[in-house]
Amino acid sequence: EEIVNYSPQKIDVIDLQTNKFETVSANDFIRDNAADLPGVENMVSVFKDGLLRMPGSLHFDYEGSDNIITFEGLTMRTPFVSQIKAILDTLEESLGFPIDIEFASDGRNFYILQCRSQSYSENCAPASIPTDIPKEQIVFSANKYISNGKTPDITHIVYVDPQKYSEIPDRQSMVQIGRVVGSLNKVLPKRQFILMGPGRWGSRGDIKLGVSVTYSDINNSAALIEIARKQGNYVPDLSFGTHFFQDLVEADIRYLPLYPDEEDIIFNDRFLTDAKNILSELLPESSKYSDIVHVVDVPAVSDGKILRILLNADLEKGLGVISSPSQSSVETPTAATPSKPVIDDQFWRWRLLMAEKIAATLDPDQFGVKNFYVFGSTKNATAGPASDIDLLIHINGTPDQRKLLKSWLEGWGRCLCETNYLRTGCRNESLLDIHFVSDDDIKNNTSWAAKINATTDAARLLPMKAKT
Repeated sequence: EEIVNYSPQKIDVIDLQTNKFETVSANDFIRDNAADLPGVENMVSVFKDGLLRMPGSLHFDYEGSDNIITFEGLTMRTPFVSQIKAILDTLEESLGFPIDIEFASDGRNFYILQCRSQSYSENCAPASIPTDIPKEQIVFSANKYISNGKTPDITHIVYVDPQKYSEIPDRQSMVQIGRVVGSLNKVLPKRQFILMGPGRWGSRGDIKLGVSVTYSDINNSAALIEIARKQGNYVPDLSFGTHFFQDLVEADIRYLPLYPDEEDIIFNDRFLTDAKNILSELLPESSKYSDIVHVVDVPAVSDGKILRILLNADLEKGLGVISSPSQSSVETPTAATPSKPVIDDQFWRWRLLMAEKIAATLDPDQFGVKNFYVFGSTKNATAGPASDIDLLIHINGTPDQRKLLKSWLEGWGRCLCETNYLRTGCRNESLLDIHFVSDDDIKNNTSWAAKINATTDAARLLPMKAKT
């Protein structure tokens, strides 16, 4: 029944008479065109009396059957899989790295449409997981299907309550939950929030299985977490991120499955549901969904602490831990890892000190500057050794003043870049990422000016040189 339910129901085709794209029923298409489809007997299985079986002959009556696309015949009756493996192995040997292909085949000829290196994450080393973490600091734990890695420091959690979601009575309301998540994806600080929700993120057909979102609704998150809560004796299947797999890997977005009802698993859902929900502050128009979608500002409810996700496949362990920003998880050099001249693990402190120093020495009259702000990882105490310093400068001077200001800041950027290299071994072209906003930007809350009075992750005002 699951194979029938989740098999492809539609096919995109080109109508050669109208010269237009169309989406048609897969079953109807096969019924009408089986005689013209090479290898159709290896594409479909026939569903009858609650059973699936492969067609028995080339003269099978497809027109009078329920045809389900399974490709079972392709894998069971032909050497196709072993041939594909041979092609992939040959390409990998020739190119020197694993590859990803897109192809077409008529059952006899094989056409490579695209060939590229497989995506992989550079940040895939196993995270060090302490053994003495107090239980009250653990938001969740996992011991199945663990990859390696860790997230950046997380300031916000978006939690779609699985029980509440399953109680939604109509499809349109479920679709709306996906739209709420998409809106949060735009307003929350990029790569500083995680998404936690029921079942299969990205579901399309039966969206009771999980929140219906596209990649553009989740692309700013740091991690995608699928929760499988028991329903009686049944544990729902998860998608394991497959709806967005390639995108998640390329964007370095972590994926983690959670099974809260299994033995020895920690799942602090009380923290997720009882902490102050700021959904109505972020999206007033979506406040009616506050019992389903919870948005937790982690530092606000934990005395300035943040959330870290630590994943170690060797230990088959994953943790979501509340910790202090100063407890930065920096790699410790080993005999197998060339050491780097890292002074300490509080990279953000030095960056914030430098931002404050730049502001304090900047003459607002000379350069035509009204206000000076810092934001991003430096302000949030999450900067690493390669992070830049994000500055937001409100200007109202002349073009000549702006040109002079840019030159002055460029000097600062190069000096700080060299200093950071000596401290950490990380080389940047400039350590300053500067954004200018005008009076009109401030008035209309456009461009980067929206960071100044943002509800979450607002830019921090720094004092400038006092007027003489």
